Amino acid sequence: MMERSGMDAALLGLFLAHLATALEVPLDLPQPPTITHQSPKDYIIDPRENIVIHCEAKGKPHPSFSWTRNGTHFDIDEDPNVSMKPNSGTLVVDISRAKAEHYEFVYQCTARNKHGTAVSNNIVVRQSRSPLWSKEKVDQIVISEGRSLVLRCRPPAGLPPPIIFWMDNYFQRLPQSARVSQSLNGDLYFSNVLQEDSRNDYICYARFPYTQTIQQKQPIIVKVLDLDAINDTMAAFYNDTDLFSDEPADERKPSFLTPSGPSSSMTVLRGQVLEMECIADGLPTPEISWAKVSGDLPTKRTSFLHYEKTLRIADVSESDAGEYRCTARNPLGSVHHTIRVTVKAAPYWISGAPRNLVLAPGESSVLTCRASGTPKPSVSWAMNGIPIENSPKDLSRTVEDDTIIFTDVQAGSSAVYQCNVSNDYGYLLSNAFVNVLSEPPRVLTPNNKVYQVIRNRQASMDCASFGSPLPKITWFKDSRSSTLDGDPYVLHDNGTLEIRAAQAHNSGKYTCVARNSLGIYENHIYLEVKEPTRILKQPEYKVVKLGRSAVFECKVKHDPSLVPTMTWLKDDGELPDDERLIVDSDSLTINDVGESDAGVYTCIMNTTLDHDSASAELTVVEATTPAVVYERPDPPTDLELTDLKKRSVQLTWIPGDEHNSPIHKFLIQYEDSLHHRGHWHNLTEVPGSRTTAHLKLSPYIHYTFRVLALNAVDFSRPSFPSRTVETEPAAPDENPTGVQGFGTEHDNLVISWKPLSGLQHNGPGLRYKVMWRQKVVDSDWTTVTVANNSKFVVSGTPTFVPYELKVQAVNDLGAGPEPAVAHGHSGEDLPVAAPGNVQAVLLNSTLAELHWDPVPAKLIRGHLKGYKVYYWKEHSLHKHNPHLVKSQILTFSGDHTHRRLPGLHPFSLYLFNVRVYNGKGEGPPSPNQQIVTPEGVPGAPSSLLVTNPNLDSLTLEWSPPHERNGHITGYTLRYQPVNNSNELGPVEELALPANETSLTLLNLKYSTRYRFYLNAITVRGAGPAISQEAVTVMDEALISQHGADVGAGNTQTPHAIAPSPPRRPPPKARTVNPFGNVSSSFGEDGTLISWDYWGPEQNVYVEYIVQNSEGEEEWQKEPVNGTQNVMLKGLKGGLSYRVRLVAKGHHDQPLHRSDELLVSVPAVASRQVDIATQGWFIGLMCAIALLILILLIICFIQRNKGGKYPVKEKEDAHTDPEFQPMKDDDCTFGEYSDNEDHKPLKGSRTPSNGTVKRDDSDDSLVDYGEGGDGQFNEDGSFIGQYSGKSASRGTAEGHESSEAPSPINTMNSLNSFV
Repeated sequence: MMERSGMDAALLGLFLAHLATALEVPLDLPQPPTITHQSPKDYIIDPRENIVIHCEAKGKPHPSFSWTRNGTHFDIDEDPNVSMKPNSGTLVVDISRAKAEHYEFVYQCTARNKHGTAVSNNIVVRQSRSPLWSKEKVDQIVISEGRSLVLRCRPPAGLPPPIIFWMDNYFQRLPQSARVSQSLNGDLYFSNVLQEDSRNDYICYARFPYTQTIQQKQPIIVKVLDLDAINDTMAAFYNDTDLFSDEPADERKPSFLTPSGPSSSMTVLRGQVLEMECIADGLPTPEISWAKVSGDLPTKRTSFLHYEKTLRIADVSESDAGEYRCTARNPLGSVHHTIRVTVKAAPYWISGAPRNLVLAPGESSVLTCRASGTPKPSVSWAMNGIPIENSPKDLSRTVEDDTIIFTDVQAGSSAVYQCNVSNDYGYLLSNAFVNVLSEPPRVLTPNNKVYQVIRNRQASMDCASFGSPLPKITWFKDSRSSTLDGDPYVLHDNGTLEIRAAQAHNSGKYTCVARNSLGIYENHIYLEVKEPTRILKQPEYKVVKLGRSAVFECKVKHDPSLVPTMTWLKDDGELPDDERLIVDSDSLTINDVGESDAGVYTCIMNTTLDHDSASAELTVVEATTPAVVYERPDPPTDLELTDLKKRSVQLTWIPGDEHNSPIHKFLIQYEDSLHHRGHWHNLTEVPGSRTTAHLKLSPYIHYTFRVLALNAVDFSRPSFPSRTVETEPAAPDENPTGVQGFGTEHDNLVISWKPLSGLQHNGPGLRYKVMWRQKVVDSDWTTVTVANNSKFVVSGTPTFVPYELKVQAVNDLGAGPEPAVAHGHSGEDLPVAAPGNVQAVLLNSTLAELHWDPVPAKLIRGHLKGYKVYYWKEHSLHKHNPHLVKSQILTFSGDHTHRRLPGLHPFSLYLFNVRVYNGKGEGPPSPNQQIVTPEGVPGAPSSLLVTNPNLDSLTLEWSPPHERNGHITGYTLRYQPVNNSNELGPVEELALPANETSLTLLNLKYSTRYRFYLNAITVRGAGPAISQEAVTVMDEALISQHGADVGAGNTQTPHAIAPSPPRRPPPKARTVNPFGNVSSSFGEDGTLISWDYWGPEQNVYVEYIVQNSEGEEEWQKEPVNGTQNVMLKGLKGGLSYRVRLVAKGHHDQPLHRSDELLVSVPAVASRQVDIATQGWFIGLMCAIALLILILLIICFIQRNKGGKYPVKEKEDAHTDPEFQPMKDDDCTFGEYSDNEDHKPLKGSRTPSNGTVKRDDSDDSLVDYGEGGDGQFNEDGSFIGQYSGKSASRGTAEGHESSEAPSPINTMNSLNSFV
């Protein structure tokens, strides 16, 4: 009895849910609140603008609003910065008097009136953030050509996350390609670097979308070395020995830079975008491809970005879960990575959110809140914002999980119900009211509304109504003799009347009647059916000579009651604004045609209801070319069908005019008026020389034919259709193709095929008979008939068993021919056995050959894909090398029983096992086997430091190689001097024992740069060298420092070797601080800092800062370059500095700093350059003295003649006050005094304003000393010894400073010098 009542309730619920259509209640009727607009759940705000939290609702009476903040009541009146908009629940927070971060809470809005209460979502308000980039020192990256490289961006975490892009100093995006691309996290990946990648402005930018701010990382400098070229150059000096033997540009098979390992996993939410990326290292650059292991990629939702490195699937669904495989491949091999994708789902509606119910007293209905999600969500109900279990009891209401059943509701029981569906990934909150009303019907569609529609198109006339109980809608036309129901009318549940293909006789007056138990209401509507717009004469192809006119006609027929508008386009764009183009009502005229007028012209006729268009091309030719008009052909005419049979017919026609271009072919099309009326399909083509065609027909088709002709211009218009030929239905003539069988699970068989096309159905009721059996003797066929589909799944099959398959087409008239047998296998499972008799044979210290016995086919349980070798380095055989376990995988496709294992490290113990794999995955591993590799040549020593440089000696210290690859038997040291032109001197070579890690070289040349090369040696030979350079003495300050240790002579033999001095402290002290004896001394060229250092790090630098500097000032850095002293030239006199030494190791090792040294730099007077000793100055003075001597001789000769000085007479006659007389008695320049140095020499050039600036014409000695802006080289030499006071004089005032110096100023300089 209970089961029967439950079934009745379910049926009643479905019936009532169908009746209780969601209604829009007119606002003049009582109704509970409905929230119409609210801010999003995750509401990110701009901190620079006022915060606006939206909450709008409607209801009758209009609802009042209140808010909660973090779950408690929010009293808006107590916060002066918060206000609520009038007649609204929207909050506005004025942040001009408060910070936005003080309002980052969870808000919820409540709208209530006397009929119920609606609540909004929880609105989480957070302000957008665009934090600054953390300061970091970006080191220069030096890398050999061909290697892979990753430039890290590491942007600051913003809200929302920033958009990342890479640009250069000129704000131009850096070019990306299959070799260079940006990853999803913003890092820039190089599969291999080239010389052209060297640049000093790799800059990562982060754009924060809310604040529209852009921040940049410090530029990254990348230098790509061509080590092959260096090796070729240096080989001549080192007996053809490569300095760099890591073979930087060698080709190599791909390996993944990201992600790491053979597989990874990720979780994505339904509806979101899934992005997976694989970026590979390799040379040549690998190509990336993607595949879904457990199925096909969703074609319409899949895209590939970043040169195929990123797979993007939009709008993810549960079917997208599974394994995806990316493959990186180049000519040397390939590598795979499997990504296992799990799809979860926040709650989502199955059939939409709950709908409002409007019920009359005594009615019943259901409120359904049906949602899904992964994991399955839970459903909870509330009434008027209060959990329903705490709400007043109502006998008419029953809650059953996601459904509330209302039975015999009564007036006054209106309320708003909240449905909350939630799981771990989100929630859905929906309000739906139940409004109990008694209301007679009313029609909401405006009365006497006129609908216009084009003939043969769909017409829809609305009759939106409201009433409680729900009104019933009926339609009448004109005389109201009968209701409109049935063809050609379709009445929809919402009251809309549809006519699918309106005709002229459908025009007229329609009456819509709404009635319920409380009354009746009717509305009048008018339908006007208009004639379609059609272009009767289309524009035609034109060939026009230059300078002539072209006319395109476009004659149109349209409904006379519609206002047409003619528009012309050229090449799908607007017509040029040119008076030569004249548009009439039915034509376009182009006068004085030019070459630019060539193109495609389109006329478009628009009305308010429809449009039609046609196009034609204009070709412009030279005036000398004969104006031969080439046009598309006229359509064929007089189509005739003869010799009609069951499956064939003969079609003949008469060709139209060719218009000077021969017809190439005829295209025959057909329309199936039975199944696809209005759609024309291509049937066949025949050569242009024929006018008949024998056409094959298919059963159960209503054929109508038409013919188009094609010449060199275009297709003709279609011919008029032929008469209709109807063929009788028949059984299928053929069966589906492409039958195959495979398994998606270990216990199923999926049989798939390519369905028949519509022409192949041959009759109604097409279906497929699917047959299968195991491929053994005397087994019976299992048969099932399925609808018009393309696959069938057989469950419960044994694992990977061969099957025979058949698929036969069947329709209502019979079955198709006997189908051919196809073959397939049921689903695969993982292999259950490992390869046996696994062995390894060493070929050399880095290569081994592996052998194994194949796994029997029945134990593979699937299609054999190949074998995988898992191997890892257990440890090195040298006691100093660390224990290292890192598994690697080598995949061999196909049925192989031996393969080579390359890339092993010498002098190491390896373990490996072999596994077989099929399409499902890998089988168990074989027992681990050992490979012990012999010794090989060692790597380069891990460090080489030059310490304790003196006048004629220095000490070398080194560390053994990280990769010893055997027992080190000794070292070879080679060194040679290098001159200032980088020319190398003779090479000295020393053999050193294996236990030596330091060496002092004596009797080196004074103040000479040396280059050192150190190799380690095993029994297999010498490894690559590490190099270093050093100078025996740096400058005079260092000479004075060590002068006490250097005698007047030296009687030792050249380049003597002495044991290193005992400079290192005990081991315990070394771990505390590797620096000691830090001291300073002063000289004319700067401050010399010296120290002792015994640490292993090579990156050592000096930091200094003013003693009492403010907190934001940064330490200045000075690199050391392998020495133990450095000259600081940037320290200013009269200030005190804090100085310290820093040693930097790998990124994961702490910095080592020395104790700070306080250095007080004495104030030093500016040093004057002794210009009198300069050769150029002495030559200039001699020339000036000779010039003065000549002037004196001329004066003396003129005076002895007894006449007036001729120049004096000219000066007396000259009115220019700037010309001054010359005294006759002493041949001096007239009226000259020391305080008039600014006046120019008589007759010399002056600026246009008649003045001479002393700074421009007088060259003072002070201009060239340290007191001015003079500059010095690192060795103390003066830069630009006669370049003027500053660089600006040579640019801004070059037209003045280029004049010869004034003799007056020259004489003053001579007087001061002498």
